[in-house]
Amino acid sequence: MIPFLQSALEMLWPRRCEVCARPCDRPERHVCSDCLMRIPFYPLHGCCAVCGRIMDTGDHGDVLCGECRNGARPHFDRVANAIRFEDEARRMVLDYKFNGHFWLLDDFADWLEAAANVRLNPASVDLVLPMPITLCHRYDRGFNQCGYLAREVAKRIRRKCDYSILRRTGTPRRQAGLRREERFANVAGTFDIRHSERISGRTILVVDDVMTTGATLSECAKTLKQAGAWRVFALSLARPIADIDIDCSAVQA
Repeated sequence: MIPFLQSALEMLWPRRCEVCARPCDRPERHVCSDCLMRIPFYPLHGCCAVCGRIMDTGDHGDVLCGECRNGARPHFDRVANAIRFEDEARRMVLDYKFNGHFWLLDDFADWLEAAANVRLNPASVDLVLPMPITLCHRYDRGFNQCGYLAREVAKRIRRKCDYSILRRTGTPRRQAGLRREERFANVAGTFDIRHSERISGRTILVVDDVMTTGATLSECAKTLKQAGAWRVFALSLARPIADIDIDCSAVQA
C-alpha cells in the first residue's frame, strides 16, 4: 500500500492490538510493543536438535533427547517452533485458524521467520510447502490456514512456495483424545505426492500451524522422503510445552 494512503487510513481507523485492544504502536502489526514482550515464545535453545522437545540442560548446542537417541526420532530432520500454545497466544492462533483473523499474518510471519533463522538455516532450504488439510476441513473453513503462513515464510526467506505437491488423502480421526501411539497410527498413509520431480534431492520446509506430538509432520516428512526429498525441515507456529490434546471444538466463530 502507498505509505501516504496507509498513514491516512490509520489516522481514520487506527489498528488495535489483538491482545489489549489499545492502539498498536508497531507499524503494520497487530500486537503492540508491551504485549509483544508477554508473548510466550517457544525456547529456541536447550531443545532436542531433531524433534524440538524442550530439554532442561541449558545446552545451546545440538543435543538429542532420549527418544531420538534411542531410535524413536521423527522422519523430519529438524523442527522449529515459534510460540507456545498457551494463554493469549493460543487464543490468537485459534482465532486465525477458525475465525479468519488474517490481519495477524504479519505478526505470525515475524515469529516464524525468527524461529527458522535460529533453528533451521533457511539458506539451505530449496522449497517451502504448506501442511495440507483434508477436504472436509477446507470446506468448513473455506481456506487452508497453513497455506497463508507458508506463503509469508517463503517470501521472507526468498524461496518458492508450492501448493500443489502435498495432498491429504482420506479422513483420519481427529487427533484430539488419542494417545501418542494412536496419533502416529491415525495419520499413517494419509499423504500423497504430486510432481515428485520437484522435490527430488532437495531440502523441503513444511510449514504447519500447531504441532503437538509431531505425528502429522513426521508422516508428512516420511512421504516426502519416500518420493525423493533429501531433507525435510518442519516449522510450526505454535506448540504446547507438553504433548497435550488440543481440542478446538469449543472455538466459536
